[in-house]
Order: sequence, then C-alpha cells, then structure tokens
Amino acid sequence: MRKLIAFDDDTFDKLKQLGRDRMATIQELADEAFADLLRKHGIPVDLKDALRKSAALPKTAKAAASRKRNHDD
Repeated sequence: MRKLIAFDDDTFDKLKQLGRDRMATIQELADEAFADLLRKHGIPVDLKDALRKSAALPKTAKAAASRKRNHDD
C-alpha cells in the first residue's frame, strides 16, 4: 500500500543525510521509525511480536491475580 507523508525541507534533508550515513533508504528509515512507535505503545509489529505478547499475557494476569489475593489477605 502506498501512502504519502509530507516533511518540511529541513527534516527531509536530515532524513536523506541519515539514510546516506546508514546506507538506508527513506523507506527503511520510515519502517524502523514506525516499528519503534508501535512497540512504544505496546502494539505488536509482526506475527512473532504478537505471539510473544500473547504468550506473556497469562503470566501478567496471574501476577495481577496473585497480587490481588495477597493484598486481600
């Protein structure tokens, strides 16, 4: 899917330079940035992340239930 994003000239120049320095395309920089943003907000980036997160959920729920039981005692 193709979408357009607008950058001011200064930001775009900095992104182009960063891409040159890292030997990466603007698309690769954007992919990395959006993946970081999704992770920051707890949204799985790919299937592997989704599976890891879903496997961790029961442990979190168990820990919360355990804390609640210990607090109620």
